[in-house]
Amino acid sequence: ASLLEAVRLQRAIGSRAPSLAVAATMHHFSVSSLVDIARLRGGGGIESMLLGEIAQERLYLASAFAEGRTGASIFSSSLRVERCLDGLRVNGSKKPCTLSRSFDLLTASLLVPGVAGEPDRFAVAVIPRATPGLSVRPFWQSPILGATESDEVVLSDVLVPEMQVAYLGEPSHLDAIQLGGFLAFELLASASYLGIVSGLVERALVQGRGAPSDRVVLASELEGAAMALEGVARAADASRADEESLVAQSLLVRHHAQRAIERAGDLAVEILGGMAFIADPDVSYLLAATRALAFHPPSRRSAIAGLDAWLGGERLELS
Repeated sequence: ASLLEAVRLQRAIGSRAPSLAVAATMHHFSVSSLVDIARLRGGGGIESMLLGEIAQERLYLASAFAEGRTGASIFSSSLRVERCLDGLRVNGSKKPCTLSRSFDLLTASLLVPGVAGEPDRFAVAVIPRATPGLSVRPFWQSPILGATESDEVVLSDVLVPEMQVAYLGEPSHLDAIQLGGFLAFELLASASYLGIVSGLVERALVQGRGAPSDRVVLASELEGAAMALEGVARAADASRADEESLVAQSLLVRHHAQRAIERAGDLAVEILGGMAFIADPDVSYLLAATRALAFHPPSRRSAIAGLDAWLGGERLELS
C-alpha cells in the first residue's frame, strides 16, 4: 500500500476500533523502519529476510524505540547493551510497549559499545518473542485504549545473536532511517486519532445534533486535517528526494491535526448534549481517546525549536 492509502486506512480503522488503529500504527512503524534499513543497506541482510517472513507468516511487531519520556526521540532507548562471545547481551525495559501481549517480534534500537577504541555504533535488533529473558508485566492502568496492550516488556540478560542485528554505522544512514520513521509515524498516528474523533463526530451528524453551522464546522475541522495529512502522504509517495522537508511538513500537519481533533471532539460532545454523555459511555471514551495523540513523540513543545529553525532555513533537528 502507498503511504496515502495507509493514511486513509488508518483513519477508517480509527473510526471503528480506536485501539486497533493505534496498535497498527506501531506495527507499521516497525515494519517501515525495517524497510528503510533494507533499502539503505542494499538488501540481502537479516532485515530483508525478516520482511519476507513477516509478510508470509503475518507476524506482529512491537517497537522498543520511543520510551514515552518528555522530549525523548522516537528512536531513543533505555536498553543497556554489552558485547559477549555469542552476540549482544541486552537489559532494560520498554514501557509502555504497544502489542506487548501479542507481538511475535520486538524491534529495538541499540547503542552497541565499540571494540578496540572504535566509536559506539547504532543498531536495530529484532528479537523473537520466545527468546529467553523476555517477559511482560502489567503497566497500563487506564481503561482508555486498553486494547492496545501497552504494558511493559522486560529484557533480562537477553542474548541477541549478531545475525539478528542490523548495524547502522554511518550517521547518514541513521539520519535517513530516523527521517523515514518519523514521516510514517507522524502521518499514521495522526490519521488514527483523526479516525477516532471522526467516529465521535459521526454520532452527532447521524443524530442531526446542533445547528447547520456546527455541523459544517465539524466537517471542516476533520476534512481540513485529512486533506493536510493526505497532501504530505501524496508528496512522499511521489518523491523522497527531500525527506527532511517532508518530515518537517508531517510535524506541522500533525500538530495542526492535533488541534483540529481537540476542537472537533469538544464541539461534537457539546452538541450531543449532557444526556448522551451520561447515557452512552462511548462518548466520554472516544473524547478521552482523542487526547492521547498529544502523548506520542515528539511533543509539540519539544518539536517547536527544531521546526522554528527549519522554517528559518536551518536543518531540521529531531529530538
